[in-house]
Amino acid sequence: MKNKAMALDVPLISARYARRYLRFLQKRGINGTAVLENAALDAEKLSDPDAYLSMKQVCEILRQGELLLDDATASFRFGQELDLQGHGLFGFALLRQQDFPKLVNIVVQYLRVSLPLMDMEISCNAGLITIRLHDNWDLGELKPTITNIYMGSIYALASLVCRKFTFEFDFPRPDRASPWPRLDYDVDVHFNRTSNRVLMPLSGRQARDDEASMAGLVATTRSREQLDKDDSLRVASKVRQEVIRRPDRNSSLERVAEALGMSPRSMRRHLNLAGYSFSAIRNEVRETFATRFLQDTDMPMSKIAEHLGYSDQASFSKAYRTWTGKTPGEVRRSHRQ
Repeated sequence: MKNKAMALDVPLISARYARRYLRFLQKRGINGTAVLENAALDAEKLSDPDAYLSMKQVCEILRQGELLLDDATASFRFGQELDLQGHGLFGFALLRQQDFPKLVNIVVQYLRVSLPLMDMEISCNAGLITIRLHDNWDLGELKPTITNIYMGSIYALASLVCRKFTFEFDFPRPDRASPWPRLDYDVDVHFNRTSNRVLMPLSGRQARDDEASMAGLVATTRSREQLDKDDSLRVASKVRQEVIRRPDRNSSLERVAEALGMSPRSMRRHLNLAGYSFSAIRNEVRETFATRFLQDTDMPMSKIAEHLGYSDQASFSKAYRTWTGKTPGEVRRSHRQ
């Protein structure tokens, strides 16, 4: 037990996965700063491109995220975002493998090394590729969450090879399950099975099995990453500046888009490409303003609420507690002790 406890504290997993998870949460209006604080994780460390997190740290981030998301399928959707781009994985696409079992095996081995939250074994019999997931960490209540992340990521990567998928889970269908994510290919989902596994018949493969389409996939992904991201980051910066200038009721998505000379749809698209949501940016700005007012001024809370665009003090207090885990009164009192 002692050795296992020590292993949980060993840095194993690239911080880029945690950064992507926080962006995933932010796009759903969840404050990433609050998640990190509750997970007792230093945000500065997370910003280090070469940083690695321990199993314990990753599990705590996921645990906090699950509490705030309240969506049993969100972890699968996050796994879908871990495609070629999400893993930083352009290399294997350039191998141009025509041996499809070998290509899927490359995917599995890459995931085993880069994301060692679960172990996997792969087999190929009579034209059926099976990937079985094993819980080597005793993940407990987080097992469905992490299993779904793997399933979503396997789906995103293996869609290059196969069109038909069967997902089997060894846990019950969650009572709070949202409709299963809309997928492009032929997918069956089963719960209460004996193990967690993915089955992919090669008879349904060839989603993208020629060199031209594979090269097109990589070129499209690189173009989105290299050409669009700079413009989108500039838009995100301008949005933040506009909200800082007017954090009150005028800081609606429509008004900010109008101030920037953009359509709401275009602004939202740029924010998504940059890894942000409008509500996440506005909440972060309002949280910063609110904390400064609470700690550095005697401004009544009703006035703070009005300045930040809330109809009453109760609505402001509820929002602030969602952002920070503390009430405005607690923050003001603790700063003056």
